Amino acid sequence: MRRFTILALAALVLPGCSAGPVEPPARRVVVEGVGRLPAFAHATVTRDLIFVSGALGTKPGTTEVVAGGVGPETTRALENIEQILAAEGATRKHLAQCTVFLADMADYADMNGAWIPFFSGDTPARATVAVAGLAFGAALEVSCVAQRPR
Repeated sequence: MRRFTILALAALVLPGCSAGPVEPPARRVVVEGVGRLPAFAHATVTRDLIFVSGALGTKPGTTEVVAGGVGPETTRALENIEQILAAEGATRKHLAQCTVFLADMADYADMNGAWIPFFSGDTPARATVAVAGLAFGAALEVSCVAQRPR
């Protein structure tokens, strides 16, 4: 019995040995027309999930934040996320969970004022946290996890 246990453990840790199917590597997604810094991918896809990187409310193809404050930034960030999801054949309906990072919690109501209509009341699970600051002086950043369509 002890010999079997040692062989079983060795099969789990030795390179090239596998007790089951090999997992495909994570795939990075970069979407033309959605601004980003070269250090980041827009999303990473693993198995059935799409992990969308933090999206800002930036103008198409740039890192320039849209004018008008947290409401327009929220809408634009969600539109950017929608473009990223579309590259994987997904839509906002596939979003499972989002995290909103706000530079100022005083903007919470204005963010919700743009968030709720975008989803027509059918919103994904969400957490909202305050942060000390965001890139490019943005008022908010949104990261999400979505289910890949089958």
